[in-house]
Amino acid sequence: MNYHWNWAIFWEPSPEGWGSYADMLMSGLYWTLATSIAAWIMALVLGVIVGVLRTMPYRIPAAFAYAYVELFRNIPLLVQMFLWFFVMPELVPEDFGRWLKQMPNAPFYTAVISLGFFTSARVAEQVRAGVDALPRGQRMAGTALGLTLTQVYRYVLMPMVFRIILPPLTSEFLNCIKNSSVALTIGLMELTARARSMQEFSFQVFEAFTAATLLYVAINLVVTFGMRWLEKSVAVPGYIGSSRT
Repeated sequence: MNYHWNWAIFWEPSPEGWGSYADMLMSGLYWTLATSIAAWIMALVLGVIVGVLRTMPYRIPAAFAYAYVELFRNIPLLVQMFLWFFVMPELVPEDFGRWLKQMPNAPFYTAVISLGFFTSARVAEQVRAGVDALPRGQRMAGTALGLTLTQVYRYVLMPMVFRIILPPLTSEFLNCIKNSSVALTIGLMELTARARSMQEFSFQVFEAFTAATLLYVAINLVVTFGMRWLEKSVAVPGYIGSSRT
């Protein structure tokens, strides 16, 4: 049985009643970008806070940060999405749970929260590793200058930490974009879900997923080159990254 190729399928009317199949994929791309960017902002903020707490000389904050990382890093993302989407509304008060179930775009918000927590645990480890990679003398020098611990982190340690961990942070951002495809399991019509829907309507499976693949590659290339440019722009001459071409 020969496969019937039809690359013109993208300009045919969508069975959903609006636009074409290409419009369907663009809609999925929009939700992929919206989910990934929102989750990444959440992950970056929480990850930096938790990562800094892991390196604090205080036992309780460090223990809390350790538990946070182990919890969200070791539970699979798919399980976390199911827990937030299906289980959480049943655990809260009935009225609040009903509101969660009926909330517009509930899959989007659930995906952002799940992906944000999951990725934040990984970002926290990158931050912790970056702080530990700095010479101890930098912290001691900041303290000797009369800076508080908060000021030492803000003005001395973290500016260098961010420069050190930019490459692994790039990988985490790319993973965040790709992991957003898991949200199709809770009903979010992101790019992978739209490609799957196109395949089911038109039976043009290769065209649908080829287009989705190219869109994912294009997004990741933009992020990669953007982060490389940022890494070179903020590199400290003679310290890290300044010799890269």
